[in-house]
Amino acid sequence: MQADLRVPGDVSPVERIIEIKDQQIADILEHERQKKSPFTKWTQQNNDEEAQEARYWLMKKSPIAYCVMDFLASNMDRFNAVICSYRVMQEKFGYSRAALSEAIKLLREHNYIDVKKTGTSNIYMLNKKLYWNSWGTNYAYAEFGANIIISASEQDKQTQEEVKLQIKRRQEVVVEK
Repeated sequence: MQADLRVPGDVSPVERIIEIKDQQIADILEHERQKKSPFTKWTQQNNDEEAQEARYWLMKKSPIAYCVMDFLASNMDRFNAVICSYRVMQEKFGYSRAALSEAIKLLREHNYIDVKKTGTSNIYMLNKKLYWNSWGTNYAYAEFGANIIISASEQDKQTQEEVKLQIKRRQEVVVEK
C-alpha cells in the first residue's frame, strides 16, 4: 500500500477545482448584485496616505502620465487590465507617441502599472494597491480578461466605413416622447 504523500493543509487537484468553481460562483453572484446598483461603472481607489502621495507625485511629475493612468483606471476590467494601442491614446489625448512612451515608462518604473505583451499589443495592468475594479477576489486566478480599446482609424477601410455608418445611424435616431 502506498503512503499518502500529501502534506497536511495541501488540497488535491479536485479540491482546488471545487474551490475555484465556488469562487467563480461567488463572483457571478456579486456581479449580478452589482448590476442592480445604480453605479454600473465604478473604480475604487485606495485613499491611504501612501497612495494619495503617489498620485499627487505623479500629477506634479508628469501630467501626461497621470492622464494615461486615469484613462487606464477608467477603462480597466475587473482584473485591473486593459489592452489598447498607443494610437488610441494618441487620439484620446493628442499627445505624440514619444510623449506617451515616456509617460508609460515613468508609470512602469514607479510601479503604477505593469505592461505585458500579447503579440504586438500591450496589456496594461494597474497596481491593485492604487486602483481596483472588483471586490478584490479576482487576484486569486491565473486567468484574466481585459477590456480592449480599439480605434476606428486602426482598422481596415471596410470596418472604418461600417463604424461611420453606425455613428450616422445613431445620430439619425429620433427619440419619441
